[in-house]
Amino acid sequence: MARRTVTQKERTLRTVSPVVAGVLSLIPGLGQIVIGVWERGLIFLGSMASLVGLIIWRVSVIAYRQATWAERIPVAFRRQPLLYVLVIAIIGLWALIILDAVNTARRKKTRETLAYIIIGLVFFLLGWQIVEIDMVKLFTELPDAFPIITKIAWPWPSAFVRDEEIYQGMELLYTDCEDKVIPDPLPVIDGQPYLEVSPRCGVLSGYEVEGTMLTVEGHGFRPGQEVVMWWADPVGKEFRVRYGGEFITVTPDANGDFSAAFPMPNLLIPPSAGEGPHEHKLLARQTTSVGGLKPSEGLLLAIEKMVETIFLGMMATLFGIVFAIPVSFLAAHNLMAGSPLTLAIYYITRFVLNIIRSIEPIIWAIVATLWVGLGPFAGVIALLVHSIAALGKLYSEAIESIDPGPIEAVHATGANWIQTIVYAVVPQVIPPFVSFTIYRWDINVRMSTIIGAVGGGGIGFLLMQWIRLTDYRSAGIAVWFIAITVAILDFVSAKIRERYV
Repeated sequence: MARRTVTQKERTLRTVSPVVAGVLSLIPGLGQIVIGVWERGLIFLGSMASLVGLIIWRVSVIAYRQATWAERIPVAFRRQPLLYVLVIAIIGLWALIILDAVNTARRKKTRETLAYIIIGLVFFLLGWQIVEIDMVKLFTELPDAFPIITKIAWPWPSAFVRDEEIYQGMELLYTDCEDKVIPDPLPVIDGQPYLEVSPRCGVLSGYEVEGTMLTVEGHGFRPGQEVVMWWADPVGKEFRVRYGGEFITVTPDANGDFSAAFPMPNLLIPPSAGEGPHEHKLLARQTTSVGGLKPSEGLLLAIEKMVETIFLGMMATLFGIVFAIPVSFLAAHNLMAGSPLTLAIYYITRFVLNIIRSIEPIIWAIVATLWVGLGPFAGVIALLVHSIAALGKLYSEAIESIDPGPIEAVHATGANWIQTIVYAVVPQVIPPFVSFTIYRWDINVRMSTIIGAVGGGGIGFLLMQWIRLTDYRSAGIAVWFIAITVAILDFVSAKIRERYV
C-alpha cells in the first residue's frame, strides 16, 4: 500500500493522542489549539461562544417576563420554534468540531469546511430571527404600502399646481351651551351656498363615545362637484371632518343640493376658548382650479434646499481637503518610519483618524447641532469632521503605495523631509487624491440628506418633515431631486476623472 505524503504543515503539528484531542474539544476549538492549528481552533472557540451567547440572549429577550431560566426556556422555544433548529445545529457543530480535532490528531482528512458552512448557516438563521424577517408580511401588506410608494415614485401632480377658487357654505354650531340661548342661524345670501344643520348645539365625540349626530343639508352648490366637509374649532383651527375612518365628502345633485349625516368630531377645547357656549364652524367647501400651471411651494422649497445640500457637501469637502492633506502625510508609514518620534506621531495620527471615522456623520451632526444649533452649518461641521478622517486615511494609503524610487533619488541629493514630499511624493499622489476627493464629495452630498434628519440642514431636513406630515408626494419630489443630483454628480465626477486621473 502506498504511503500518504506528509505535508510541511503536518510536520509542524504537535503529536497529541486522538482521544486527548477529542476530550479537549469538549471546549470547542481547544483540541485544535493544543495540536497547533491555532487559527482554526480560535475560529471554532469564538464562533461557538458567540452562538451560545446569542441563543441565551434571545431566550432572555423573548421570554423576558418570566422570572427564572426554567420558565424562560420553554416559553421562548414555544414562541420561536426556530430556536430548536438552532440548538440542534449548534450541537451538531460541536460534534463536528470534536471529530475534526480527532481527525487532525490522526493526520486524517478534516471536516473544517463543513464546520465553517454550518457556522455561517447558524449565524444566518440567528440573523433572520433577530431582525424579525417576515416574508408573509412583506407580500401581504404590500397593497397597503402601494399607494404611498406610488405617491413617492410619481410626485409630479403636486409639483405643478393651479390657483384655487373656493366656493363655500358655512354654519355656526355650539357645544357646552346647556340651557343657554344660542344665536340664530347665519342669514342666507342670494347667489351664495348655505347650510342647514340640525341640531346646532350638541356634544363632541370622545374616546369610544360618539358625539351628537348632525343632519346637514346643503343648497346652492355647484352641481356634480365634490364638496369636502371642514370643521373650525373655537380658536379657528381648521381640519377635515372624518367619520368611520374616512374623510366626509358629498356630491351635490343637479339642483346643487345635498344631504349628509355624521357626529360632531372628537377634539379638545383649548383653555383659551373660555367658558361655554363654544362656537364652532362647519364648512362645506368646493375647490376649483383656475389659471395655468405654476411651480408649487413644495417644488420651489425642494429646489432651494437641494442647492443648499449641494453647497453643504461642497463646503465640507473643500475644508476636509485642506485639513486632510497635511494629516495624511503624518499618517503615511513610509514617510514617518524614519525615527521613533515620527513613528509615534504616525501611530497617534492613525489612532485618532480611526476613532473619528468610526463615528457616523449622523452622530457628529447631533453633536454639532448642540454646538452651533440647527441648520446647514451644523451639517457642514458634521461632514467636515468625518471627511477629514476618511480622506486622511485614503490619502495616506495612496502615499504608502507610491513608488519609492523617486524618494530615494531625492534623498540622495541631500533633500530634507519637506523637499522630499514636494518633489518625490506630491507628483505621484495627485491623481489618486483627485479621485478620492471627487468620491468624497459624492458621499457628502448623499450623506447630507441623512444628517438633515437630525437638524443638519439641507433637503434631508425637509424630507423628514414631509414624511412626518404624511405628505408623501412632496417627499417624493425631494427623493427625485436627490436621485437626479447624485446622478449628475456621478457624471461630472466621471468626466473629471477621465481628464485628471
